[in-house]
Amino acid sequence: MLVRRRWDIDERGRGVADAARLVPDAETLVGFMAEQDWVTEEPDAHLLPHVRRLAAQFPLEEMSAEIDGDGVLVVSLRWTDPWDQPAATAAAFALLGSFAEEMTYLRKDEEPGRVVLETVTGVVSDGTFAPHGHTVRIELAEG
Repeated sequence: MLVRRRWDIDERGRGVADAARLVPDAETLVGFMAEQDWVTEEPDAHLLPHVRRLAAQFPLEEMSAEIDGDGVLVVSLRWTDPWDQPAATAAAFALLGSFAEEMTYLRKDEEPGRVVLETVTGVVSDGTFAPHGHTVRIELAEG
């Protein structure tokens, strides 16, 4: 029987479990994402210092940081060492980790010489701060 592989050495063609236990959390985040004005103002003031502090530990140069018309903090960086796709991808994830909050959704777009992480992260429970979120796009490109 022919198996449709999910990666290069997959011989099963199917997994071992589902992720149903996380569905309620994902639905909670999606619900907040749809709330008007849930995404906070001034993401550059709240998040960019964390990104810059961590970026200094990698061979990265910030090219730009701006807030687009949808309130997304767009941070564009250049990899200054010889290009290493896995290392650049790991660095992009580390940058995201510098500001990730209680719940985070992530979409990765990757092609040779470029990694883009599009994310929404936020606080969804009652605690010290009211529920709120941030939308961020990290664009990391070959120098």
